Amino acid sequence: MNRAPSQQEILDFLRENPTRSGKREISRAFGLKGAAKIELKQTLAQMARDGLIEKHRRRVRPAGELPPVLVLKVVGADADGDLWAEPAQWEDETPPPRILLLASAKHTAPGPGDRVLGRLTESEGDGPKTAKIIRRIGSGPRRILGIFRETGDGGRIENIDKKSDRDWAVAPGATGGARDGELVEAEQAGPARGHGLPRAQVIERLGDPMAPRSFSLVAIHQHGIPVEFSEGALEEAEAAEPAALGEREDLRELPLITIDPEDARDHDDAVYAHADDDPANPGGHVVWVAIADVAHYVRPGSKLDAEALKRGNSTYFPDRVVPMLPDRLSGDLCSLHENVDRACIAVRMVLDRDGTKISHRFTRGMMRSHASLTYTEAQNAADGKPDAAAEALADTVIRPLWAAWEAAHSARERREPLDLDLPERKIVLSDEGKVTSVAFRDRIDAHRVIEEFMILANVAAAEALEGKRIGLLYRVHEEPNAEKLDALRETAATVGQTLAKGQVLKTAHLNRLLNGVAGTEFAEMINLSVLRSMTQAYYAPENFGHFGLNLPKYGHFTSPIRRYADLVVHRALIRAHGWGRDGLTPEEEENLVETGEHISNTERRSMLAERDTNDRYLAAYLADRVGSEFEGTISGVARFGLFIRLDETGADGLIPISAIGTEYFTWDAEQNTLTGEKSRRVLGLGQQVVVRLQEAMPITGGLLFELLEVEGRKMPTPPSGRGRGTPRRRVVRARKKRAVDAKRDRRKRR
Repeated sequence: MNRAPSQQEILDFLRENPTRSGKREISRAFGLKGAAKIELKQTLAQMARDGLIEKHRRRVRPAGELPPVLVLKVVGADADGDLWAEPAQWEDETPPPRILLLASAKHTAPGPGDRVLGRLTESEGDGPKTAKIIRRIGSGPRRILGIFRETGDGGRIENIDKKSDRDWAVAPGATGGARDGELVEAEQAGPARGHGLPRAQVIERLGDPMAPRSFSLVAIHQHGIPVEFSEGALEEAEAAEPAALGEREDLRELPLITIDPEDARDHDDAVYAHADDDPANPGGHVVWVAIADVAHYVRPGSKLDAEALKRGNSTYFPDRVVPMLPDRLSGDLCSLHENVDRACIAVRMVLDRDGTKISHRFTRGMMRSHASLTYTEAQNAADGKPDAAAEALADTVIRPLWAAWEAAHSARERREPLDLDLPERKIVLSDEGKVTSVAFRDRIDAHRVIEEFMILANVAAAEALEGKRIGLLYRVHEEPNAEKLDALRETAATVGQTLAKGQVLKTAHLNRLLNGVAGTEFAEMINLSVLRSMTQAYYAPENFGHFGLNLPKYGHFTSPIRRYADLVVHRALIRAHGWGRDGLTPEEEENLVETGEHISNTERRSMLAERDTNDRYLAAYLADRVGSEFEGTISGVARFGLFIRLDETGADGLIPISAIGTEYFTWDAEQNTLTGEKSRRVLGLGQQVVVRLQEAMPITGGLLFELLEVEGRKMPTPPSGRGRGTPRRRVVRARKKRAVDAKRDRRKRR
């Protein structure tokens, strides 16, 4: 072309080729040379002055139109759970356009204020602009949870994270109306001015931090756990109807029963066993495990599915549960209530006399729970002391279950999974939300019966899907890395135990270590050390086995009410067996890596929130006992002090190194010890101690102790008024003086 294109030709080209919008690309597209290039430059400049195009760096685009790929700032979700964003840069005087972010299992849902790189997609008719997320490129302003304190020039926020002692300054106009002592959520508003505090602005008032049942609310906000369901999801749940029998296998005559804790909030698994009457399997057993058919109600692409994926799992606190699914499903249609027909996916497993599984068969059925028993009721019936609820089932259901479990348990012992002995603590609350007691949960055979049958069903699910060549999410637990094993060996050596090196690690090796300290004062320490050496379990479509259970393949199938991973496995089974159109979609299978990463992260998020809440409740429980003495164990050693676990409650607290004795202590990272410089007293893992509770901070969950005795020997305490411990500067001076004295003595001897 010997002439420069017209303004209209340029606009048409930019709209048809949004990714080729540079001056050089326009020139090449129209074949311009020489003077025509100069004319194009002048035309583009005039179009910019006239407001026909906008320049952005070296590219241009029609005025008022968005580029095909742009940085978006997430605004937040609407009532239906749809996520909206707007251009991160918008210089027009008109309000920025709202853009709907399309949901994808490939990317973790961003939060308000986050930045994402998005690609605009074709919109239908007059519908809103939509965009697909290419990748996240930054988070929004830092969120802060803390206690607001009024000051003369606005206020400050005291951080409630016990791992951080940073406070934040709040300007007079950024307090959000917060009152002194209120729990608030804020976001970072700027860096510190001079040597002052970093700045923040209050965005939400959360009320009294010490109010009953507030500790779980703190954790929910702190860890960003979704609480409210979208209107769309709630509407879908309320519109759901009980499933019909249809083509399902009718299992209602099987005497399946549920066995759960006394405080169970849902019932998603039922079991039944009987002796195998097949002559080819003498002494064998048949075990049925039936699981609520959540996939029937939560379909791929639905609002319910989006909400379930966002949560990843239910989160359990002493005072409440944040469910993965609305109560209409989790507490009703998907809960296997007694004497009510419920849709299920069940597996029939055949065990030989030694407990080895020799076959399995999955079915989509309709069941009816013949009883809802607690662990205690089931155990009493197995022990020959059934109550009214279990008496009619003792011979026909309970004893066959225990017989099948005894066989399965023998197979488990031959397999030798990791056998940690770490009792679980239970926090009991009053109706007002205050802690009434803290105890360790009793572990009885009834727990082991259900646990073993669930493991068998999970293995069967993984094997079935592998056999059908259908993608699934495995529960992966890789073996410990070399660095953690070396640390474990060093810890074991301090108590006279060995963990051989230069061999392929097996769970049997770790069990021998655990058995070597069983019943001794070192048992808890070694159990905790072995636990800490383990890698974090996660979900992935690639199978690396489950080290802890010593199983080559393992999936989660048995809890789809509270874990999204199990729902994925249910959908995969539906697709593999051709049971309906609500199975795993090709798109879901393609995104299994991203889904696994996301729900592994939500699982860790819930674990942290649950742990933090328990710590706060324990600190509140002990707050009235400040000054009291407790027996405990050194559970951790760090440069800055000792971690103590109390025998009575399992609560963890800290003794700062400055509060230990009257001398300077040096830290040995390899041996995990602190050693007194003068006395050569060694403080290490597993030692029995007596401590005095100095401070309990319910809002952070922190406990501070004073060390009184170690292994029955009293610790010297600093004289009052001098401060605890020997100041570092004084220690350094003393060391220098000793060095000078030693040098002078050597000279004299010469």
